[in-house]
Amino acid sequence: MQWTKLNEQTVYENRWFSVNLADVALPDGRHLDHFLIRLRPVAVATVVNEAGEVLLLWRHRFITDSWGWELPAGVVEDGEDIAVAAAREMEEETGWRPGTLHHLMTVEPSNGLTDARHHIYWSDEGEYVGHPVDDFESDRREWVPLKLVPDMIARGEVPAANMAAALLLLHHLRLADRP
Repeated sequence: MQWTKLNEQTVYENRWFSVNLADVALPDGRHLDHFLIRLRPVAVATVVNEAGEVLLLWRHRFITDSWGWELPAGVVEDGEDIAVAAAREMEEETGWRPGTLHHLMTVEPSNGLTDARHHIYWSDEGEYVGHPVDDFESDRREWVPLKLVPDMIARGEVPAANMAAALLLLHHLRLADRP
């Protein structure tokens, strides 16, 4: 069953997002008004070092009033290459500059409400370049053994679904063949 968007109008917008109202035709001919949020792409990056540790941020999210582990992430600026944005965000938030980035996955965290796409990258090397410019983004930055990730997620320590998915895939790709 495919829904068909007949038209869409912006109700509110700013530099970060727009809230739109769409007239949607259902397969049975009925119509419904559906609100949606249009967002800019998000770039995410991390490093998995030779010791099998992943660089994470411990941060508070005021919207849900929750603490959790996350990967460095941020909005892709107009005209900016997504991988370049991912590297920039990682350096700004952690003080680490990643080596060559590998695309891990692209996810749509809430595709029933938003058109958000999160593009997640990783590197197997990084260089510490100094204290993070955006140190206000997290309480701390730590190298966490990748082997601990599934249990951390099970305990609710990685509350964001996109971060949990990325970390589980990294865990699988990097540790699947290890004893």
